[in-house]
Amino acid sequence: MSGGDGLVGIVLVSHSARVAESVAELARGLAGGGALAPVAPAGGTPDGGLGTSAELITAAASEVDGGAGVAVLVDLGSAVLTVKALIAEGDELPAGARLVDAPFVEGAVAAVVTASAGGDLDAVATAAAEAYGYRKE
Repeated sequence: MSGGDGLVGIVLVSHSARVAESVAELARGLAGGGALAPVAPAGGTPDGGLGTSAELITAAASEVDGGAGVAVLVDLGSAVLTVKALIAEGDELPAGARLVDAPFVEGAVAAVVTASAGGDLDAVATAAAEAYGYRKE
C-alpha cells in the first residue's frame, strides 16, 4: 500500500500511454490546490505499444492504494475486459478496487476532484458516472 492520506486512488487505463498520462495530468491540474488524490496512468503495453496491460494496471492500482479504495476508469473495449478480469481474479487489484463506468476524460476529472475533496469510493464513482450527463451544447 502506498499513496493515499486516506484518499481514494484513481487509475486511468487507456490503450495509449500518452493518452493515460495526459488525462491524468489534466485531471490533476483541474483538481485545484490542496490535497490531491493519488492518480496513476496505466496506458499501453509495457513495450510502449498500443493496448492494455494487466501488469501496468496492477502496478498503478498498487501505487495509488492508500486503503480508501481505488477507482479504475478505462477508455474502451479490451481495457474494460482486462480490468473486469483482474477484479474477477480477486487478488490482482487492491481490496476495494472498482471499475467505474464513466466517460474517460470528464469522468477522470470528476473522480480526481471528488477524491481530492475527500469523497469516498461511492462518491467518486457517482461523480465520475454523472459526467455522462455533461452537455456540450
